[in-house]
Amino acid sequence: MESLETQEGMKATRMSGAEFFARARSRLTLEVPPALTDDTIAAKRGDLDLDPSLWERAGVKATRPAAVLVGVVDRTEPMVLLTQRNAALEAHAGQIAFPGGKIEPQDASPAAAALREAWEEVGLDHGLVARVAPGYRLALNRAEVDEAFEVPLGFLMDAQNHALHSRDWKGLIRRYYAMPFGERYIWGVTAGILRNLYERAYLEDGRSL
Repeated sequence: MESLETQEGMKATRMSGAEFFARARSRLTLEVPPALTDDTIAAKRGDLDLDPSLWERAGVKATRPAAVLVGVVDRTEPMVLLTQRNAALEAHAGQIAFPGGKIEPQDASPAAAALREAWEEVGLDHGLVARVAPGYRLALNRAEVDEAFEVPLGFLMDAQNHALHSRDWKGLIRRYYAMPFGERYIWGVTAGILRNLYERAYLEDGRSL
């Protein structure tokens, strides 16, 4: 018997762009989660929250509010826009990420920060997001981004492609999601964000909608 996650993953692989955006409008909002600015509030921020005690045991805090843009390209088969970070960066060099970054004081909201960062990093026009028109043009900031590319939304929203791995981190075993796609290794925070999107858009209290 197929699990509910498997059933929902199969639906996602067949979903058109119009169907996904309709589902997103019904399930997602621009409401700012309180945990974004208050790290005492429990929330799913990424792979570390697979084991919330790791924050305390590793002696780290989520003290840098940030925002990313999950841009879905409105093609016949909807695609997700991702970037490969510059290999020379001090942090997360060469990793796959969404356009985005730190929320600055001048940003009116997390959404505004994500739009600003998307423009600064890849030159994505504000008028095209987050439902990205297929004819979009980019101008990569090579100091931050080596490459931009697309991955099918259906692949990323299929729970069968959400592999759960573990590794040593600060002397602790840290679990994280990975979603390898061809030569692209999508993992860590980026994969955690995609998993969160899947759960919010396709699941409710662990059950399919």
